[in-house]
Amino acid sequence: MADAAPAVKEEPPKREVKTHTLTCKTDQSVKPVPVALRDLVIFFIGGAGDQESYYGTGPNNNIDYVRKITVDDATQLNILKRCPSWPLSYNAFITDEDLEKNVLSRIPNCSTAIYIVGHSLGGWNGAHLSSVLTDKGFKVRMLMTLDPVGEGKIVYGISNIYRREPKPKAEYWLNIRAAAVDWNVSDLVADFGEQWEVTQGPNVMGRVDVNHADADRMFLQILPGGKSARQIFYESILSYFRE
Repeated sequence: MADAAPAVKEEPPKREVKTHTLTCKTDQSVKPVPVALRDLVIFFIGGAGDQESYYGTGPNNNIDYVRKITVDDATQLNILKRCPSWPLSYNAFITDEDLEKNVLSRIPNCSTAIYIVGHSLGGWNGAHLSSVLTDKGFKVRMLMTLDPVGEGKIVYGISNIYRREPKPKAEYWLNIRAAAVDWNVSDLVADFGEQWEVTQGPNVMGRVDVNHADADRMFLQILPGGKSARQIFYESILSYFRE
């Protein structure tokens, strides 16, 4: 059963300016000192045929439905301007050039809190991205993998994905495995690409009766612990702004 929208509606206090007394004894005036707001950026990474055509299919924009939910929630919570987000194709950051253009150029600084939400091949490559960014000194606050796919040798041969199993590096990792009772075409595609059977590592792991293509439904399902990925996502963001 899907959860309701986040209940917290107040905007976190802004901290653009503070004052302090200069220590120099020759200048006793109190002057404002600008303090930057805490930066945050979210990358939504789609799977095969999501943001672009994949061997004649797509784009189907599955990850965009998840992004829309988060944008609507951020609007309700009055924090939309503080939560810039970018949809990416699963293969948009494999080369150094693409990594700089599509990811690094959109991260304000090394202290920026980075959220990565990846679906299907985007979950597999997004998990790798968390490691790449962490190794470069960035802070990946949350990694969310929605039915990640990429273990199959065939899909590796025809898709621009990392070959080795990911070793995610994030402060918090949430993984969801789609296990629909009634299969559809998208589940056959995921089976062909071979779903990543994560056995250890995530802070939260859930197995849900949802078809592979329905990333937004995975985002809304209640997981072990009684919360949805949506709830966990925004509790983390609001906590970050209040730290």
